[in-house]
This record gives sequence, C-alpha cells and structure tokens, in this order.
Amino acid sequence: MRSKDRISYFYDGDVGSVYFGPNHPMKPHRLCMTHHLVLSYDLHKKMEIYRPHKAYPVELAQFHSADYVEFLHRITPDTQDLYLNDLAKYNLGEDCPVFENLFEFCQIYAGGTLDAARRLNNKLCDIAINWAGGLHHAKKCSASGFCYINDLVLGILELLKYHARVLYIDIDVHHGDGVEEAFYFTDRVMTVSFHKYGDLFFPGTGDVKEIGEREGKYYAINVPLKDGIDDSSFNRLFKIIIDKVVETYQPGAIVLQCGADSLAGDRLGCFNLSIDGHAECVKFVKKFNIPLLVTGGGGYTKENVARCWTVETGVLLDAELPNEIPDNDYIKYFGPDYSLKIPHGQIENLNSKSYISTIKMQVMESLRSIQHAPGVQMHEVPPDFYIPDFDEDGQNPDERVDQHTQDKQIQRDDEYYEGDNDNDNPDDV
Repeated sequence: MRSKDRISYFYDGDVGSVYFGPNHPMKPHRLCMTHHLVLSYDLHKKMEIYRPHKAYPVELAQFHSADYVEFLHRITPDTQDLYLNDLAKYNLGEDCPVFENLFEFCQIYAGGTLDAARRLNNKLCDIAINWAGGLHHAKKCSASGFCYINDLVLGILELLKYHARVLYIDIDVHHGDGVEEAFYFTDRVMTVSFHKYGDLFFPGTGDVKEIGEREGKYYAINVPLKDGIDDSSFNRLFKIIIDKVVETYQPGAIVLQCGADSLAGDRLGCFNLSIDGHAECVKFVKKFNIPLLVTGGGGYTKENVARCWTVETGVLLDAELPNEIPDNDYIKYFGPDYSLKIPHGQIENLNSKSYISTIKMQVMESLRSIQHAPGVQMHEVPPDFYIPDFDEDGQNPDERVDQHTQDKQIQRDDEYYEGDNDNDNPDDV
C-alpha cells in the first residue's frame, strides 16, 4: 500500500465558458461549478493543480485524421454556411454544433488528458484528474454525441508509450463507442463499458456480443444494462467484473471515464444511481494502486455533475466531505437544501436478477478466453516530443490574445492555488 497517493488535477477556466447553444444539453459551465465546489471544500490544498497546455493540431492528429483536425481548426459559426458538405462529412450539426472557440475548447480538454497521461508516465503522480475530458464518442474522422476530439484515445495512446497494457473503464450511461472502436483490433487496450443498451438508446452499440476482433478478440467487454439499475446491482456487477478483469489482464495503467449521466435524475439518463453508488466505482478502482487517469464525460443535470465529481475528487484524495455545501460562487445552484449527496432514483429497475446473472456469465466467459497476463511485447516507444509553437501565419491576427497564449503554454511546476503571486488564483478563474 502506498503511503499517500500523489494527485495531479488539471483545470482551465476557459473550458467552462464556451456555449453549445440554446436548448443543447451539454453545458460546459458544469466544469466551473465542479471546480468551485472542489475549491470550497479545500480539496485543492491536497493535490497539485495544473493548467493544461492546449493540445497542438499535430497532437490531435495522433488519432484523428489530419483533414478533420484542420477543419475543426478552421470552421467558425460565421463561416459554417460556406462548408455545408464538410459539415455533413464530419458530422457537425445539431448534436455537435459549431460554436465560438470550439477548437480551443477541444485543445484544452484534450491537452488536460494528454498532460495527465504524461505525468503518470513520468511517475510524477499516482492519480491524474481531468474532469473536462472523457469525450468518448468522437471518431477518427468525425464528431459524434457532443464529442469532437476523443481525448481518451489520445491519452491511452500516450500511456501505451510506457505501458504494455492499458485498461479503459467507462461508467457513463452511454456506450464508450469511440474508445472501443479505436482499440477494437488490439490486445494492448482492454475496454470495459457499463451502459444502457436497447430501445434505440444512443449510440446503439455496446451489446454483450461485441467482444473485439482479430488480436483484439475478447479485449472489448460490454455490460449492457436496462433502465433503472440501482446502486446495489450496479456496484455488485462492477466489482465482480473489474476484479476479474484486473486479475486477468494485469494492466500497467487504468483510464476511468466517470460520465455522470448515469446518476439518478439526469436530463438524458435513465439509471437510479446515487452519487455514493457512482463514487463507489471510483473507490473500487483506486484500491488496485495502479496508475490511474480519471476523466469526466456525460452529465446533463449540471448541479449533480458538480456534486458527483467533487465527491469523487474527495474519494481519490481519501477526504471525507461534509454534506452541507460550503459557500461558493455557484451556491445558488445547489438549493434549496444545499447538500452534497443526492438520493437514488425511483425509475423501475428493469434489470432482473436473471438478466444480470446472464450478462455476468457471458462476460466471465470472455475473460476465461484470455490467457493470464497476455504476452503483449513492449514495443520500442518514441520519446516524449516537444512541438514548437503554432504556425503564426495561420493565426487570425484579429483574434484576442488571451492570457493562456501569453503564458506561452508553459506548464509550471509551481502552479498551485497558493501564494499571492500565483497567476491561477481562484479569484481570477
């Protein structure tokens, strides 16, 4: 048992200021609410806080096609009418709208996950948190399900430079299709997704029979669930499966996507999980003491998203949080009772004991097909590379030079929210 986990936490206030548009369920503002709740509980004093670098286009193109990255970089709300064919080609539109500062938004959340992976690789921390990340639906050549750049795939690719096997776990209510698809043919990444399946629920994939192909056969695990699953059923299934997965696969690092739309009362979800039930999964994964990268994901009742990810930050820090929410900039959102925990939901649980048992047996059967600790050879890994500044000629000279650009994207090891001279004082965020 390690004496004390070292936790790195990534946040940039700019990520919460973008707006997907009226009536769109994705509200990045939830990230500001989460961060201020984390600050109000003084959790920032127990971990290292970093502002992530903005991922360069060439970093995004480690997974995504260069033409798609270039298009995201170029498109703006003012020019989108000139590119109707390309919008359709890259699946931008109602679910994935073009909005002001879209590319910068992608650069920040992807930069956070890349920085988190690199700190883990360099053994500078044991756990790295990027609540802005976890956008698991984005595909190599297109956007999907509110996701434009798949930061999780980029982070996993980074971890694969140092680890022979990486385990990806997804507790979002939606199937982690983009991540599964990226690694469907390899045994170097095992993907495990617990999600709602059936009734044409988005994205429509994630049947228990989807197990991977070629070298990746048996290395994709899907746990399809029906409406209304509760804490006890979910946690029991999660622990049995993840225990067996870790024992069988022996990953060198774990990526945990903590989509909060699996909580009771979510605007787009249909599960009955309480925050304690959701956080129990985080607590369970932490106990393996394997380098851990934790991200956000879905979550569309924003005050509950902030509650959930704050509680889970506390879990990762072994910190007990009082139920009464301390005063903070967003306190009004947490009324009328201003409490941290939410009760489980009242949706009828359609997951019978026999259904859960059948799913569990099918998953265990897949795991038995894997030889113990597969012999994935550690390929020679390229060194970390530094990428020079963006091509200045390609930049719009009229764009406001923000504080982030002025900082020259240097990540300093002294970026704590402590001290009078700190540029990232929470009052400035």
